[in-house]
Amino acid sequence: MKNKIVIIVGALVLLASCGEYQQVLKSKDADYKFQKALAYFNAKEYVKAQTLFDDIAPYYKGTERSEDVLCYLARTHLGRKSYSEAADYYAAYIRNYPKGRYITEARFQVGHCYYLASPDARLDQEITRNAIDAFTSFVELYPNSPYSEQAYQEMNEMYDKLAYKEYLSAKLYYNLGTYLGNNYASCEITAKNALRDYPSNKHQEELSWLVFMAKYQQMVNSFEEKRVDRARDTQDEYYSFITDYPDSKHRAQANKIYKEIEKILQKVD
Repeated sequence: MKNKIVIIVGALVLLASCGEYQQVLKSKDADYKFQKALAYFNAKEYVKAQTLFDDIAPYYKGTERSEDVLCYLARTHLGRKSYSEAADYYAAYIRNYPKGRYITEARFQVGHCYYLASPDARLDQEITRNAIDAFTSFVELYPNSPYSEQAYQEMNEMYDKLAYKEYLSAKLYYNLGTYLGNNYASCEITAKNALRDYPSNKHQEELSWLVFMAKYQQMVNSFEEKRVDRARDTQDEYYSFITDYPDSKHRAQANKIYKEIEKILQKVD
């Protein structure tokens, strides 16, 4: 019985809420709708808030409140997790109000929305690059902003994602080995480019390890006349790797490979 009462009361509250919202929608008073839109936004009822802001936007066009409406439209899309749409609205705010009250927020949120929309590393990373571009512009314009620390953090995460995408490509080349060509060379080039393009990324050790292993495999699979030169090249890479990562989990395997290299070089010394 108690459960039925709770359900009935809940249904009545919902009906009353829907009825109230419909009355707000029908109102011709834009200021009243604006205040109710703010109330719905603060209550995290973003769909209702967005509908009302959209409805009154033409009424306030050319007025000071138009700036507020546009910013809140961006915020409601962000609240709804419609990140691409939110980025578009924040970008529109920047175009229309380059010196507006919410300009710092808008410039940061463009990057943040792209950051939130950034897909898995295996997919196309255009949005990730858009986030980096937006954050780069933001920190250049507002180096001391309260948003700056978060902008740097999220930008670094985006760089890490791009580096990881390159790592996955390099690893794929490595796993292909000599299938239809020298994929180890492609692995080496891809990993090196990632290390160059994304310095200080969190995948540096694994990328460096791939470079070393790709060189080693090319040494193993090389013709006799090229093996010594490739052994020396691999030896140099070994020294670089253990210098940069002396406590690497790959150290034991690297040392084992180094002994193979020594045997090859001892024959020519």
